[in-house]
Amino acid sequence: MRIVRTVLSAVALAATALSAQAQTEIQWWHAMSGPLGDWANDLTKQFNASQSQYKVVPTYKGQYDETLTAGVAAFRAGNAPHILQVFEVGTATMMASKGVIKPVGEVMKEAGAKFDPKDYISAVVGYYTAPNGQMLSYPFNSSTTIFYYNKDAFKAAGLDPNKAPATWPEVVAAAAKLKASGHKCPFTTSWVSWTQLESFSAWHNTLYATLNNGFGGTATRLAFNSPLHVRHFENLANMAQQGLFVYKGRNNTPDASFPSGECAMMTGSSGLYARVAKDAKFAYGIAPLPYYPDVAGAPQNTVIGGASLWALGGKKPAEYKGVAAFFAFLSNAEVQSASHKRTGYLPVTMAAYALTEKSGFYKQNPGTDVAVTQMIRKTTDKSRGIRLGNFLQIRTIVDEETEQVWAGKQSAKQALDNAVKRGNEQLGRFQKANKS
Repeated sequence: MRIVRTVLSAVALAATALSAQAQTEIQWWHAMSGPLGDWANDLTKQFNASQSQYKVVPTYKGQYDETLTAGVAAFRAGNAPHILQVFEVGTATMMASKGVIKPVGEVMKEAGAKFDPKDYISAVVGYYTAPNGQMLSYPFNSSTTIFYYNKDAFKAAGLDPNKAPATWPEVVAAAAKLKASGHKCPFTTSWVSWTQLESFSAWHNTLYATLNNGFGGTATRLAFNSPLHVRHFENLANMAQQGLFVYKGRNNTPDASFPSGECAMMTGSSGLYARVAKDAKFAYGIAPLPYYPDVAGAPQNTVIGGASLWALGGKKPAEYKGVAAFFAFLSNAEVQSASHKRTGYLPVTMAAYALTEKSGFYKQNPGTDVAVTQMIRKTTDKSRGIRLGNFLQIRTIVDEETEQVWAGKQSAKQALDNAVKRGNEQLGRFQKANKS
């Protein structure tokens, strides 16, 4: 009997080992850190526990630009991951990278997975769809720009804590009262180009770039030095000179300044919600972006931010089936709704939005639906989104030129004119390299 038991145990161990070996491993490189990194890891664990055929292995590769650079380098070296998270400004670059990607629509179809682009919020799916109607990447963490404000600071300044500034003149007035009450940072913003130029343009139904913001082809050129754009940056410059707007750095570096209580008002990503909900020790409000009331067509809709998941080329059919299974899992309405509630990112399907609304979450947490309602408005050719080549370089140029404005070394008009000129040189290079 002892021998039999020993043999059976050996057989069981061998079967377990074979099962583990049979599990197809899917490498996923991402740019989520902090509470969002915890979310990404939890999603992976949930998927891995839901089935035994595939194992997704998440790896943090740094910030968005670092992750994109790492993914491209790995592809060239022949050791790319199966899934790469790429922020929205890298979309045109990924589209132009022939052979580097395998369109998500193709991945899902070949795997026989249930997938209908019509189930997704139109403004989201439209951004990641090619001219031929094929969906190119999976919209994992789609965000948009929203307005955060410190209700306690508003109350202390004699402002109505339940009424956010709706217009830019109201933001200026609120900032002046906050400063008078002793606040050293009345207003700040993260992602200057995204919030104050890209979303600002769509919100005011004004072109950021020609050819419908790049959707019409690579001959697009920048247009964000219009009188409206200049006027807005002149206002921001005046706020900076008066200490009403405090510049806190590039990209998402300023994010910490709002939940810490340092800055009382902020424009930033809806994806910051997870951090605000976790770290803020004060009552806060979430509201739509401010707008200029005298601009016809404003407010319109905001543009997409965040990132999507791209299936990279050159993998085995069995591995793509694992990628499809993971994407199908992420699309589940319950999974989407839970992620939306936890992070502030958009529920990318209408079913997930309806489920969240039905649960009473928006009533219990006022303002958490702002990101969705800003995005599901009817879009126009001017507000569908912005899809440009060398977009990352253009954003860097915008940062370089506008930082001279905040430092009082350059006028708003000169900064935007310079940024347009230098940015157009980047677009020209991209157009030349991608003639087809």
